[in-house]
Amino acid sequence: MNPLPYTPIPARPAPASVIGIFAWMKKNLFGSKKDMVITALIFFILLLFVPEFVNWSVWQAVFQNDADVCQQARGIGACWGVIHEKYRPILFGRYPFEEQWRPLVATLLMIALLVVSCIRYFWNKKLILAWVMVVMAFFGLMGGSLFGVHLGLTRVNTDQWGGLPLTIMLATLSIIFAFPIAILVALGRRSDLPAIKTLCITYVELVRGVPLISVLFMASFMFPLLMPAGTTPDVLLRVLIGITLFAAAYLAEIVRGGLQAIPRGQLEAADSLGLGYWKIQRLVVLPQALAHVVPGIMNNFIAIFKDTSLVTIVSLYELSGSLGLAINGDPNWRPFKIEAYLFITLIYFIFCFAMSRYSLWVERQLNRSHAR
Repeated sequence: MNPLPYTPIPARPAPASVIGIFAWMKKNLFGSKKDMVITALIFFILLLFVPEFVNWSVWQAVFQNDADVCQQARGIGACWGVIHEKYRPILFGRYPFEEQWRPLVATLLMIALLVVSCIRYFWNKKLILAWVMVVMAFFGLMGGSLFGVHLGLTRVNTDQWGGLPLTIMLATLSIIFAFPIAILVALGRRSDLPAIKTLCITYVELVRGVPLISVLFMASFMFPLLMPAGTTPDVLLRVLIGITLFAAAYLAEIVRGGLQAIPRGQLEAADSLGLGYWKIQRLVVLPQALAHVVPGIMNNFIAIFKDTSLVTIVSLYELSGSLGLAINGDPNWRPFKIEAYLFITLIYFIFCFAMSRYSLWVERQLNRSHAR
């Protein structure tokens, strides 16, 4: 038999896996010497602190709703009974105890509509009507009246609103109102009309030059001085306006960055088709500009959600403020503030993490047209 005219290639090992947990660890944790050193340092720190934290929070923790038992374990383990004892004043603030079903229902309605609004199938004109109805239902349930019409519920003044419902309402409405204002201001800063451009620049630079706490003080204490005698807008309305204007100024700069990323040729092409200014912005410019700055917009939304904690300084006790009232006012549970703060930290993290995940989903949807 004639020998083969070529020499067979020796068997080679199987290619390295590029998927799975081990491939991910090799790429992200041990990809280079520098990564290996950083990974080893992080694992060393975790080994120092995580076992102690688990021991404090789980093995030595007290889960009974008993302040005396918690006092005996103080300094040894966590007292999670404080959450069971104080979760209602933390979540609902100074709202009347027997009426707390109302903020619960109002908050669930708003959260449900937020979830629905994130689904593309429901993006139509009916969604706007749904938001109007839910916002009206929220204020009607919380206050007991709407536009001066009594709804048959016990009237609760806005200074008694607090906790998670107040946080979600302030953050949601501030985002809804700030977004269109920010778009108009961003367009105004790029306008060829000097008066409009100067006005928008002045507004943005003035608001960005002061902290939010100053804006809240102005809205709460100084704004009523500028009103006619005997006219004092509700403090909740004033705070909502202050947060909205503050957020809109920062959001306007994010949107302006997206506008500057649009090539000039697209505007010229739209002009050649005979489109007017507002049609060009609505159909050509804004869809692309907003797609470019989705991460920045979501960062701003998350910042608004967390900045609502500052309204405590004007006596509106949202989630973190209501925790202080609930814990500091009870000497039996006052030593266990750390556990209570971990509880609201988890709440803040859940909402912020959900927003960040949704932002990534939106980015993937928008990037489909650029995938190759």
